[in-house]
Amino acid sequence: MRLWSIHPKYLDAKGLVALWMESLLAQKVLMSKTKGYKIHPQLDRFKKHPHPVSAIGCYLYQVHKEGARRGYNFTIEKILSLNKEITAIKVHRGQILFEFEHLMKKLTTRAPERYQKLLKIKQIEPHPIFKIVAGDIEPWEKSN
Repeated sequence: MRLWSIHPKYLDAKGLVALWMESLLAQKVLMSKTKGYKIHPQLDRFKKHPHPVSAIGCYLYQVHKEGARRGYNFTIEKILSLNKEITAIKVHRGQILFEFEHLMKKLTTRAPERYQKLLKIKQIEPHPIFKIVAGDIEPWEKSN
């Protein structure tokens, strides 16, 4: 499971669809409606939020919004808490840089045209629910 901290606009088609599915799974986990993934480290930042289900709902909404912009038909009714205004979650700048580099490695073979397009990016935007703060890669990140 990867709940990207970078903006979903950077993802290729395969990555965006996977993010939608994985975010829906995260929503189930946060609502205690699944047996697996309960201690997945990427969920910690949502669990620590004062309103975890609303936070993942806001996260999902932004993924849905990007999907709609691209013509995908993600079912918005699957988002169980549609509060679009939520307190931002802090993410370290190092994490944003790490994730963008991680994505770029995937795109070199999976979507070379998108890779070429993203090479021009100077300022990496986070997913709208996140606020960038100083710091290195997040402690929960698996290093390769």
